[in-house]
Amino acid sequence: MTTDIDSATEQPEQPPADPADRAVSRRRLLRLGAGVVGGGALLGAAAGGGMLAGWLPGGVGLKKVLGMTGTDGTVPDVAPGAVHVEKVRSAARNREVTVVTMLPPGATASTNLPVCVMLHGRGNDAHGMVALGVPQFLAAAVKGGVPPFAVVAVDGGDATYWHQQAAGGDDPQAMLREELPGWLHARQLPTPRAAMGISMGGSGALQYAIGRTQAGRNLDAVALLSPAVFRTWADARTTGGYADEADWQAHEPTLRLDRLQVGTLGVWCGQEDPFCPAAREVARQARAREQHFPDGEHTDGFWRRVMPDAMSLLGHALTTA
Repeated sequence: MTTDIDSATEQPEQPPADPADRAVSRRRLLRLGAGVVGGGALLGAAAGGGMLAGWLPGGVGLKKVLGMTGTDGTVPDVAPGAVHVEKVRSAARNREVTVVTMLPPGATASTNLPVCVMLHGRGNDAHGMVALGVPQFLAAAVKGGVPPFAVVAVDGGDATYWHQQAAGGDDPQAMLREELPGWLHARQLPTPRAAMGISMGGSGALQYAIGRTQAGRNLDAVALLSPAVFRTWADARTTGGYADEADWQAHEPTLRLDRLQVGTLGVWCGQEDPFCPAAREVARQARAREQHFPDGEHTDGFWRRVMPDAMSLLGHALTTA
């Protein structure tokens, strides 16, 4: 079944919250609260032994009161291009999934635009990327001179962290590798050459890119927005996204960044985001061409703020590759 959305009249709404990310954030705030000692000195444990630039005694709560976590981005006031919403059967995920195709204004699938696959965060789905304003951000980017491309979002599951699940016959990465290209070809679109991941989707985008490298088909670009990756099992175990430590070790992308080869990598993460230390490490190890860590939290407002930069990186990388 296919539904065409008149996105020009649709008002963006807030995607569902990410409960795992909130859990990590709460734990981090407790650590920060315990670290305020001796006249307000902040212990450095939360930053791996060193104090993060921009952190204040009192943590995120105080910075929010002081208005120091950055401004929320807004959806551009432009007419979006065509948005197609379809339901397809995924054998890899053993269920029906939603595929959302977002095109720049005036483009059709037969234009043979390069494709970026967009991977959503926990508690969200493919249609949530429309609610986030991605069609408008894409239209604004192209209007501003970014070479046109298509964005395709697909359901990856509520808390799968975009990897094969121990039970239930659910393998989001197999869907991306083995099924998505065929779905796109049937709709006159090519195999994705780029990936963008938000939160949990950042982990999925890295896994996808590493898999493409191992198959000898490197992605031209990857954009990571607040990637939910875990440098230790102690952090990962609280999310419920992994059956056990062995499952985490088998799928955690930060443990195999040496296998990653990408034409252009961009990483954006707010300093008040609990995933910021891990995101910085990803950017360092993978030698990200673009890496930005401004004030900001793990929120829609932050992702909307940095989305124009991510769109620009993807569009230019897909054109020059």
